[in-house]
Amino acid sequence: MTDCASHLADSLTAPTDTAARRAARGPFRTEVWLSARQRSGVRLAAHYFRAADVLAVFAIGLAVAWTTAPNGLGALTLALIAPSLTAGVVILGLMRGLSLYRFRRNRRPLVHLASIIGLALAAATAAFIASLMFGDQGLAAASVFILATTTALLVLHSVWLTIVMRWRRKGVLSPNIVIVGATRNAEALIQRALERRDLNVLGVFDDRLARSPRNIGGVPVLGDANALISHRMTPYVDRIVLAIDAQGGERVRDLTRRLESLPNALTVLVEGGCVDAALDRLASAPLAPLGGPAHADRKAFNKRMLDVIVGLIALIAAAPVMALVALAIRLDSPGPIFFRQRRHGFNHEEIVVWKFRSMRHADADATASKQVTADDCRVTRVGRFIRATSLDELPQIFNILTGEMSLVGPRPHAIGMKTGDTESARLVAEYAHRHRIKPGMTGWAAIKGSRGPVNTEQEVRRRVQLDIDYIERQSFWLDPWVILITVPVLLGDRSAVR
Repeated sequence: MTDCASHLADSLTAPTDTAARRAARGPFRTEVWLSARQRSGVRLAAHYFRAADVLAVFAIGLAVAWTTAPNGLGALTLALIAPSLTAGVVILGLMRGLSLYRFRRNRRPLVHLASIIGLALAAATAAFIASLMFGDQGLAAASVFILATTTALLVLHSVWLTIVMRWRRKGVLSPNIVIVGATRNAEALIQRALERRDLNVLGVFDDRLARSPRNIGGVPVLGDANALISHRMTPYVDRIVLAIDAQGGERVRDLTRRLESLPNALTVLVEGGCVDAALDRLASAPLAPLGGPAHADRKAFNKRMLDVIVGLIALIAAAPVMALVALAIRLDSPGPIFFRQRRHGFNHEEIVVWKFRSMRHADADATASKQVTADDCRVTRVGRFIRATSLDELPQIFNILTGEMSLVGPRPHAIGMKTGDTESARLVAEYAHRHRIKPGMTGWAAIKGSRGPVNTEQEVRRRVQLDIDYIERQSFWLDPWVILITVPVLLGDRSAVR
């Protein structure tokens, strides 16, 4: 658990008494506090489970064919492989088609496991039909395969169900929301959420604090909308819900404009609507792990797999270069080899980004209050070289492998970074929208010429617009293209200040 997470509940209110603190946290407190980034990683577990099932079925198929063949793998024939392959495709296809990887809350574990047995019977029928073309030898191999596969999947899914139920008990799979508007609709939403227990309401915010109670249904009123914008809670919030009176159209527009400075998703809940229907939408939206639309999750899973595979390859390939850079830094100037800086990650989460130190240790600027300029006297001799070649960024591979960053995404800016005398985030209303995806080691803005310091408001606006363009068009094929073009682009632009 991060430091911010461990102190999150204590920061909500002032009381020091343990019982008072617990009451102030509200009835939806969970055992484990995870940021939105960590929770999105949990949501991808269904894809990891499915990948494990596919590997298990493939391995069993090879093992059965090998042991059944008279002279080992060299004697494998279509008669041994085809029926088993048919059965495997049927089992895996039906498991996906019947949504057995959604692990729905209302599906009992025994029903889930019984479904797998039923699918095995369907696969046995398909294998029998396929074996008619290949004789008794193929039927025997397919029978062994189905028995072994059914046993393996029952064991695996017993493990998956145990993990999912444990996550549910701890509240990891329940979306975290905050409500803006201390209205009757908000109270109804909280009461039904308490009964259903399929989402967590962390707090209520309302601009009319003089007329607002201290809590609604036990959920504390934590301040006005401006307090939400700067609250330490926001990295842990999946969605902001505006529970506004039906007649408050102008108020909704005003709050929407103000809250657009946050990267969190926004939902408007108008009084008079069906609370249960609203809860269903909130609990099953993309923020809900293991139950949301597959398309967004599949994109995130593919992106994560690309990060892990390419990141590991890059780490192995870059290890000798990183060792030489570390030695050069140690010999060039006193101080640590690495420079660590707190920066904004996904959903405003604070992460510690690693770089090779390129400045004199005494001149290190953790908040980027003064951005680097050409011929900056703070930069060391080795620092000028590694910044010009972007070798100082190589340690961020560790941030990628831990899941805090991605290979491709908006570059992570230092918290409180200034452009001139003004904090960069205050120059562009959509600045926080670049935090709706993990920051990247390289990105669309970098290959389009917006990299390094941003010294004017126009440069900040261009950087943010390019980042938002990437977020809107991100795809499995775009990321490898950005990675491939990064090196020639960086090496071809020697004039950029980095």
